[in-house]
Amino acid sequence: MHLSAVLIRRICIGLFALILAAPASASAEPKTFKLCWSIFAGWMPWGYAADEGIVKKWADKYGIRVEVSEVPDYVGSIERYSAGEFDACSMTNMDALTIPAAVGVDSTALIIGDFSNGADAILLRGTGLTLKDLKGKTVLLVENSVSHYLLSRALEWALLKPEDVTIQHVSDTQIAEAFLAGQGDAVITWNPILAKIKQQAQVSQVFSSNLIPGEIVDLTVVNSKVLAAHPELGKALTGAWFETQRLMGMPTDAGRAARAKMASAAGTTSEDFSQQLDTLRSFYSPRYALAFARANKMPELMQRVAQFADQQKLLGNDGRGLEKLGISFSGERSLGNADNILLRFDGSYMQMAAEKQL
Repeated sequence: MHLSAVLIRRICIGLFALILAAPASASAEPKTFKLCWSIFAGWMPWGYAADEGIVKKWADKYGIRVEVSEVPDYVGSIERYSAGEFDACSMTNMDALTIPAAVGVDSTALIIGDFSNGADAILLRGTGLTLKDLKGKTVLLVENSVSHYLLSRALEWALLKPEDVTIQHVSDTQIAEAFLAGQGDAVITWNPILAKIKQQAQVSQVFSSNLIPGEIVDLTVVNSKVLAAHPELGKALTGAWFETQRLMGMPTDAGRAARAKMASAAGTTSEDFSQQLDTLRSFYSPRYALAFARANKMPELMQRVAQFADQQKLLGNDGRGLEKLGISFSGERSLGNADNILLRFDGSYMQMAAEKQL
């Protein structure tokens, strides 16, 4: 029995279509996203999660790829994120406002990892000194960073004025060496740089972030447009983060081994790394991070940060930054210009993690 010419033609067309479709589906690559982080006790989980395959596991779950890169220069990492080189980046709440938001990049604080509770401090050269002794001193710090903010708060505590000190800007990659070489009378920095200086120099710690708890918050920030288009990225990052955080906080052999690997990656000992972690209020569980994100204190905290940023003209030369840009919070609350929200504290992904919906 012979097949008709029409039927043969249809079969050939169908086979040809299958042949064309097969290579296309086989060669299709998952969407790739890029995240950057810098050495800091609160952000070491990103390096560990990447090295141990935790990021890959969660990325595979959502059909994407996530490339995790350590960037030695902290401020530089945020600038590269702001320029679009990375889709996500670890940074503080203040830097999220004064760098990406200030240049018009809409960002979402996807994950709240911790807040500084002594991880940032002011050290005066010499022993037996107090905060009042800061008057007349030259202070090394990363200008317009959270260190600058900490100085501002310390001056308020000591009833001193900004002109009572001289600020010398030094990058975070050079500040330890500069101070240890004899530059400046005081230094303001964060761990692990802070711990290194305290171990190698005779200093007095005269002020730290434990006196302003909750004001310096460590975040994982994602470009809002990327997140809106690809919620799978938010789910993968949040899932990987809190899996690692839970392990990091466990008082077990597995937890100790994870912390030891993070300590080694940070170039320090397990004991010193544990001491650094003690200077953070870490959210090892997503429900605690979510509670902090939704607290009534968050808008008040960011209002204070924005006021400092305006004083330093970091949101525009006119010092009226919040008239131009806005910050949104859970519960439809906002600060500043509600028509131009450029920094969003979105707890929805942390809520998914808390409710085990990831």
